[in-house]
Amino acid sequence: MKIKVIGAIAILLVVIGASCQSDEQIEFNRYYSGGSLVYQQHCQNCHGDKGQGLQSLVPPLTDSTYLKNNKATLACFIKNGLKGKIMVAGRTFDDEMQADEIAPLEIAKVLTYVTNSFGNKMGTVTLQQVQEDLRNCK
Repeated sequence: MKIKVIGAIAILLVVIGASCQSDEQIEFNRYYSGGSLVYQQHCQNCHGDKGQGLQSLVPPLTDSTYLKNNKATLACFIKNGLKGKIMVAGRTFDDEMQADEIAPLEIAKVLTYVTNSFGNKMGTVTLQQVQEDLRNCK
């Protein structure tokens, strides 16, 4: 009987804890978990399961400085691809990243995942931010 009561209390505490999350935390969790799936389907093959990249061919996603400095263009890189030299984590990369025709919501989710994984902590990238960034692509 004691075990059942303790189990019921534990479940109640988990439910209460989950219900105490802010709307922002719930939105972040939704974007992050969805972004993990998008990353696995569209990005992991080249960028690696830990965002480590591929030697001198594919840049790592572990450089928070690069991600922060290019935050407004990351959605454009995904949507339109990327050509030309870039410097990431002190190394030069000059291979082409192919464009990916995924929806803006999926871009927001994968950017939330990438910018909060692999040692990065940049918060939620919202659909509205991605839509604005895509309008400003060069």
